[in-house]
Amino acid sequence: MRIAIIAHLKHPIREPFAGGLETHTHLLARGLRRRDHDVTVFASTRSDKALGLEAICDETALEEVGVAEATDVAFFREHHAYLRLMTDLASRDFDIIHNNALHYLPVAMADTVATPMVTTLHTPPFCWLESGVRLCRSPRATFVAVSEALRQLWKPIAPIEGVVLNGIDLDRFAFQAEPDPDPYWVWSGRIVPEKGLHFAMDAARIAGAQLRIAGPISNPDYFAAEIAPRLGRSAIHLGHLEHDRLAAVIGGARALLFTPCWEEPYGLVAAESLACGTPVAAFARGAIAEIVDRTCGVLARPDHAESLAEAAIAAQRLDRRACRDRAERHCDVDVMIDVYERLYSRLAAAHDRAQPTAPNARSDLAVAV
Repeated sequence: MRIAIIAHLKHPIREPFAGGLETHTHLLARGLRRRDHDVTVFASTRSDKALGLEAICDETALEEVGVAEATDVAFFREHHAYLRLMTDLASRDFDIIHNNALHYLPVAMADTVATPMVTTLHTPPFCWLESGVRLCRSPRATFVAVSEALRQLWKPIAPIEGVVLNGIDLDRFAFQAEPDPDPYWVWSGRIVPEKGLHFAMDAARIAGAQLRIAGPISNPDYFAAEIAPRLGRSAIHLGHLEHDRLAAVIGGARALLFTPCWEEPYGLVAAESLACGTPVAAFARGAIAEIVDRTCGVLARPDHAESLAEAAIAAQRLDRRACRDRAERHCDVDVMIDVYERLYSRLAAAHDRAQPTAPNARSDLAVAV
C-alpha cells in the first residue's frame, strides 16, 4: 500500500527519541517499510531519512512576514506546515493517510482529502486538538486510541473505532534474566514536571536505593529547581541515551519507577522495562493498569513517594521472565503493525467499494487487538 504518515513536528523522528510519540512513529514507519509498503513520512527536517522522509517544517510563511507579532512562533510554523501539507495531500496518490500529529489542522481539514485517514489519538483531549476533532466532518476519517483509558476520555468528543496498543521493538529491548550485581532502580523519560521524576528520586532516597536516570532535560527550569538539588551518589543522571544503551540500563535495574503526574495515555517506558525483564513500580493512573498486571508490576498511590518506595521494594521480588512474557503478549510492535495493516486494508477496501455510488458513505469499522 501507499501510506502517508503525518508526524508530530516538535521533535525529529529519529534516535535518541525525545519521547514515546517519536518512538512510536519511527517504529510504525520502519515496520511498514519492512513489510514492503511504500511509506512517506511527513515530519521535521532532522528526522530519519531512511523512513521515506518528506520534510515539511524547514521553511514557513512566517519567515516572509516576520515574527514580531507572534507570541508563539512554533504554533504558527506548525500551522503553516500542516496547512501546506493537507493542501498538497489533496492531490497526492496515497491509499491511506495515518495521522500521528497532535495538531488540529490534519483532522479539521480531513474532508479536503479524498484518501481515508486514520488518526491515532496519543493524548487526552486538549483545547486545540479537541477543537479540530469536533470540526472534523470527513466520512473518511477514523479515530483510534492507544489505550482503553484514553478511549474513555475521547468518547464524549468523537467516535473512537477501537484501541490499538502501542508496541515496542522486543529485539532492541532484549530480555535480561538477571539484573546487574550492583543493585539500582531506574527512571526513564523526558525530564518535565508531568513525568514526576522528583517523586522517583524521593522514593529511592526513602528506600535507600540508587536511582539511575535516563532522559533529556526538556524543562530546564524544572530540572534546576527540583532535580539538580536531588542529584548525588544515590541519584545519577546518565543523560539522553541511544536505544541500545538505554535498554542495557533498564535491563540491569531491579525495578523501573514510572511516575506520571497526569493521566498518562500509555507509558512506553513501562513496556520497554517489561521487555527487558525489569518489573515496574508505578503510580496508579492513566493506562498503566493495561500494561502491567500483578505478575510484573506493583501500583502505588499517585503523587506519594512513600507508597512508591514500598511498591518498588515489592516489585523487585517479581519474576523477570513473567515481565518478558507480558511484553511479548501485549507490547510487541509487530502485533501493533498487524492491527494497523488490517485497519488500513479495510478502510481502503470500503472506500473503493463506496466510490462509484456513495462517496460519502462511512463504513462501520472496529479495531480488534
